[in-house]
Amino acid sequence: MAALVPKALLCLAATGLVAAGAGEPTLDEVIARHLAARGGATRIKALQSVRMTGTASVGPGRVALVSREVKRPGRVRMEFAFQGVTAVYAWDGERGFQVSPLDGSLEPQPLSPENAELAVEQADIEGPLVDWKAKGHELELVGRETVGDREAFKLKLTLKSGSRRYVYLDAQSYLQVKTETTRSFRGHELELETRFGDYRETGGLQFPHSIESGARDRPRRLKVVVEKVELNPALDDARFRTPTP
Repeated sequence: MAALVPKALLCLAATGLVAAGAGEPTLDEVIARHLAARGGATRIKALQSVRMTGTASVGPGRVALVSREVKRPGRVRMEFAFQGVTAVYAWDGERGFQVSPLDGSLEPQPLSPENAELAVEQADIEGPLVDWKAKGHELELVGRETVGDREAFKLKLTLKSGSRRYVYLDAQSYLQVKTETTRSFRGHELELETRFGDYRETGGLQFPHSIESGARDRPRRLKVVVEKVELNPALDDARFRTPTP
């Protein structure tokens, strides 16, 4: 992607030789800088599949092995292995299934409406900010807020499905540091917050290796540590389809 301004001008600005009087960046500029920070739109769009593996913890002694596989077009599979059993949530682009042993379900069952909606969102390998207009989403630059000890741009994102979330991009790195959304869980509306950090490069792309998620204003958090990121692994389409009895 072409730079927004000449590199020489950026260097001068970084050393304080150019006054910062250009004002706040526009929405398009923020998104362009975000995609550049991730590794560039061209590299992101060239990604055909990805596998991320690591661990998830909700407290001492409660650690699960987790994996997330995403493949074009619109396929996703997530696994959680805990205490000798494995839960699976998958979407093949049209329908999905889940196996949830901890809930007493040992056979594949159709995804619940809540999990199906989440799977469709997770199946976007690029993320919703890439070509957001073409995907039918709506995006608004709300302003700036403090996330932790740093300033971040706050974006209001309304997906084509109608689902709404707030996305926070670090004002210096332009990488995503937080999202806020409302989810329906067992008949209740929960305000969920997810934080992203410890970004590392794989194949020219930046991926968060620390992810924490939980209900707003509640101390309990699901903490995910990503240990490995694989780009373009060979993933059989059958992994995303409901198993045949």
